[in-house]
Amino acid sequence: MKPTVVYALAALVSLLVFVPGTPSDVQTVFQFGSGREFIRIPNLPVPSLVTIVLLTVVLAGAAVWAFLRHRARRPLNAWWHVLVGVAFITAFLTYVGAGRSSVIPMVSLLAGALALSVPLVFGSMSGVICERSGVINIAIEGQLLFGAFAAALVASAAGSGWVGLLAAPVAGAAVGALLAWFAVAYRVNQIIVGVVLNTLIIGLTGFLFSTLMSDNKALWNTRMPLPRLPIPVLSEIPVVGPVLFNQTILVYLVYVLVAVLQFMLFRSRWGLRTRAVGEHPKAADTVGIKVNTRRVLNVILGGAVAGLGGAFLTVGSGLAFGREMSAGQGYIALAAMILGKWNPKLAVLAALLFGFSKNLGNVLSTIGSGVPSELLLMLPYVITIFAVAGFVGRVRPPAANGTPYTKS
Repeated sequence: MKPTVVYALAALVSLLVFVPGTPSDVQTVFQFGSGREFIRIPNLPVPSLVTIVLLTVVLAGAAVWAFLRHRARRPLNAWWHVLVGVAFITAFLTYVGAGRSSVIPMVSLLAGALALSVPLVFGSMSGVICERSGVINIAIEGQLLFGAFAAALVASAAGSGWVGLLAAPVAGAAVGALLAWFAVAYRVNQIIVGVVLNTLIIGLTGFLFSTLMSDNKALWNTRMPLPRLPIPVLSEIPVVGPVLFNQTILVYLVYVLVAVLQFMLFRSRWGLRTRAVGEHPKAADTVGIKVNTRRVLNVILGGAVAGLGGAFLTVGSGLAFGREMSAGQGYIALAAMILGKWNPKLAVLAALLFGFSKNLGNVLSTIGSGVPSELLLMLPYVITIFAVAGFVGRVRPPAANGTPYTKS
């Protein structure tokens, strides 16, 4: 029933807010070109009110269809969620851009959304690896921050962003090793350990930033950006080319990581054993799987993955390290993992949703939208609260998640 309610709410917002607030004699201009494609797409002006009315009809029709499917006890295809999401976002963009002299830069909107999603994807993949093994990884925030710190520090000292990129997963793995040591070896409450590690890393990096880095920025905290690596031909495809195929190595690693983890988790012996120790460790132990050893190794691996996400905050974005620059993204990554039901491909979609909502506020403030950007910037955190509160529907974590295993 929840999709029906969500669809109906989207239709009501469009009908009660977007339609009355849009003049009937203005247009909204969408820009799909960036100037780098081999095929130039001209700006697309659309009649604002007519477009919003049509999209409102689509949203209302989707709500009716979802209600009928629910009454017939038939599942709703996932593509309906995509359709409703695209229709609602398009209606919103048409509403905020109606009659303004500036255009809505779709390539910048999508490219920025992808960039803001990269740390969240790495963090959510780290959470999937750890929690599928039965260990709650609240320390993703600390792993992202320590990875960002190590990448900036080593890259600046070595004079190469590539060297800093190698240091980031090592730093993240070190935090993961501490988590595994306390959670697995000493069976300390995993949530408490994760929170303590986050606090430890915030304090440690803050201290080193204010002393070591601030004393000699030229040596220890110089910007060392990774170069963009455009893929020939693909990077020149209209719209998707500049967004997906003109990126740094870290973005390409995201594509590979998600595909490999999805395959390994559900189609390999490693994935079967990982899911076994997360669902029923005693049964896994009886067939010869070393439960705690596998948990330790996977938590360290998850920490290394999160460390790569931290590297994107510094060398991947061409920025110097800043105090607490992870800014709660580790917790949003956890929400993306929960929203994605501990499945890599679904967690990526959730991370992209968070990244898009955050970048939407940046773009709308740039074009002078009347919508307060602060409301849009808080949207990822609101979605995070709803996700962990179960508003998105019933989600079931691995049965032994957070439960230490003692061999009897």
